Amino acid sequence: MKPLSEMTVLITGASRGIGAAIAQRFAAEGMNLVIHYLNSHEAANETARICMRRGSNVMTVSSDLRSRDQLNRMHEKLETHGMLPDILVNNAGISHYGLLSDVTDEVWDDVMSVNLKGMFLCTQTFMPAMVKSKYGRIINVSSVWGISGASCEVLYSTTKGGMNAFTKALAKELAPSGITVNAVAPGAVDTMMNNNLDEQEKAALSEEIPVGRFAQPDEIASLVYFLALPESSYITGQIISPNGGWVT
Repeated sequence: MKPLSEMTVLITGASRGIGAAIAQRFAAEGMNLVIHYLNSHEAANETARICMRRGSNVMTVSSDLRSRDQLNRMHEKLETHGMLPDILVNNAGISHYGLLSDVTDEVWDDVMSVNLKGMFLCTQTFMPAMVKSKYGRIINVSSVWGISGASCEVLYSTTKGGMNAFTKALAKELAPSGITVNAVAPGAVDTMMNNNLDEQEKAALSEEIPVGRFAQPDEIASLVYFLALPESSYITGQIISPNGGWVT
C-alpha cells in the first residue's frame, strides 16, 4: 500500500461548497488531487490554486458524469498522468425543492441522472483499478434526507436514499478486494445549495437543530478524510450522518 501522501483523491463536484472543502482537507496532507467540475471553470481553478498552495499536486478535469464516453476520456487522461484515484469521493449532485405533484418527467430524469447515474458511472469507471491494486476508498456524499425523507424534497430524498442503498450493497461486493464503501449524509450545511432559504428560514431551521447551527463544509470534509484513512479499513457499508443531533 502506498503512503497516504502518495495517494490520489478524485472529488467530483469539487469547485465549491462541500466538494471544495474536501479537496482542501486532503491538500493539507499533500495528497495528489483531481478536482472535477462540470461548468464552474473559474471556481474549480480557484479551489485548485488553494490546494496547490498547501503543497498538493492538482489536476482539474471537466466532465459530464452522466456520459460514459466523457468518463472514459477522463479515465484515459488520468491514467496518462498517473492520477487514477485510490480514493473516490462521489460528491457531485443537484438538489430539487417542490411538491411531488409538480415534478415533471424531465426534472425527475435530470435529478436522477446526476445524483444516481453519475455516481454509478463514476464508480464503475474508476473501481477496476482499485480492485486490481487490492486497495481503495469510495465515499459517497449523501444527505440526511436519504435517511429520514423530507416534505417537498421527495425527488432529492429518493436519490439520496438510493445512494445509501448503493453504498451498503457495493460495500459487501468490494470488501474482499480491500475496498471500503461508505456514505456521509450531512444535515444542514452552510453552502450555496441552501441559498433557496432566506435568513428567517435559516434561523428557524437552526432552532430545530440541537447544536443550534448549520454545519460548516470543513466539518463534513473532516469526516470524509477520516473514512479515507488506511486505518479506517474496518468501517464499510456505513451511512454516517453529521447533522448536529437533528436526526438520530
